[in-house]
Amino acid sequence: MYLTSSRPDIMFAVCACARFQVNPKSSHLYAVKRIFKYLKGQPKLGLWYPKDSPFDLVAYTDSNYQTMVANSTTEAEYIAASNYCGQVIWIQNQLLDYGYNFMQTKIHIDNESTICIVKNPVFHSKTKHIEIRHHFIRDSNEKKLIQMIKIHIDQNVVDLLTKAFDVSRF
Repeated sequence: MYLTSSRPDIMFAVCACARFQVNPKSSHLYAVKRIFKYLKGQPKLGLWYPKDSPFDLVAYTDSNYQTMVANSTTEAEYIAASNYCGQVIWIQNQLLDYGYNFMQTKIHIDNESTICIVKNPVFHSKTKHIEIRHHFIRDSNEKKLIQMIKIHIDQNVVDLLTKAFDVSRF
């Protein structure tokens, strides 16, 4: 499982096999052997972070296709940004193992109201219905672990993964 942090190409297969660790069958053993054969044949693939090359951790967030119920688009964006923030913190901790420290990771978001809620430490009537667990992002912002940056919707690269292609835009 540790290998999957630097080899996202095998993450799905390894996680699928890991589910059957307690009671494996011969088909699972065959799948694990295929993973090892793949790794042996592709030793250079993976995420490599040479010491002398510049490396920045940047995140982009959007609320499309999130499984949540929200009262407004701002709340949906806020909840999605909070979830992305948790993943950024996890990646920051993983990269600490490689000797990289990424405080104030920039999270780009196309909703200015969400940025205002993150930066405003006061709880008011507009945010009282948001579950407390989603305010984790405020704490991360105060601790300077992340930095919320406004980005124009046309520049948000995460839209490539969440929206259908519009040929006229490209």
